[in-house]
Amino acid sequence: MNPYKKTLSVVLLLAMTTGLAAFAHAQQRGGRGNLTPEQRAERERQAAEALAAEMAAPRPIEALDSVWIEELTWMEVRDAIKGGKTTAVVATGGIEQNGPYLATGKHNYVLNGACEGIARKLGNALCAPIIKLVPEGGYDPPSSHMRYPGTISLREETFRAVLEDVGMSLKTSGFENVVFIGDSGGNQRGMEAVAAELSSRWSGSGARAHFIPEFYRYGDVFAYMESELGITEGESDGLHDDFVITSIMTVDDPASVRYEQRVAAGKASINGLSIEDLEHTIEVGEKLLQFRVDTTVEAIKESLGGS
Repeated sequence: MNPYKKTLSVVLLLAMTTGLAAFAHAQQRGGRGNLTPEQRAERERQAAEALAAEMAAPRPIEALDSVWIEELTWMEVRDAIKGGKTTAVVATGGIEQNGPYLATGKHNYVLNGACEGIARKLGNALCAPIIKLVPEGGYDPPSSHMRYPGTISLREETFRAVLEDVGMSLKTSGFENVVFIGDSGGNQRGMEAVAAELSSRWSGSGARAHFIPEFYRYGDVFAYMESELGITEGESDGLHDDFVITSIMTVDDPASVRYEQRVAAGKASINGLSIEDLEHTIEVGEKLLQFRVDTTVEAIKESLGGS
């Protein structure tokens, strides 16, 4: 094609595209502006009917067997709520330093198995996406975990605003109970405060928010490990790490505790307890995780009973 004609064609095409878009936008704005009140009301009625029909439309395929909201379609969530799954579990973790062996997302690895186990044992619950960013310390000057590279921190007010927005979203979806659990000490006060605020705001609506501190009672987990499993930790290695956390993390992913690298370097132990026998470590981790699931489920049931 002649270069001049080719350039002219491109210019004309762009002009036509821009003009059509502008015309459509103007028509749309003008259409809304020129409607009578009766016509606007009719349009709104039609839109409401269309939405209602979409909301009532049957799911065209079999539902996925998952308790994670982010893995489900909106129709699967809708049908799960209609089927009685009216409790949503909101788990908060963190991104922080955890010594030389554990991934910064330590708490999030723990929550992968914990929230799933809790939701499935309750039978009437789904898990919201894990909130992985939480308060970890100040920025200027750096404090607490923020003194270490890789840590990501939220301001307390930001964290509480996120919890509030998540809770409001879940209530809007139709969940009647929003349950907050956290695997880090810095998360507890914020969750407790937001749960109380939301419950007060929702008073009379039939919905309620719950803070479950029992999930974070690691002292109970250590006591169970010692009394029921016969395993006692030795003197601390001085790391932000312990056998309880490490063994539970291996259930989700042994790489998260750098299992292979530690074995190769002769560092496959924590606080005097070896993790070199991976099968045994995972078995212990599964038992500790189940203990946490069981105690948390009982606490949730008690809280729900009070609602």
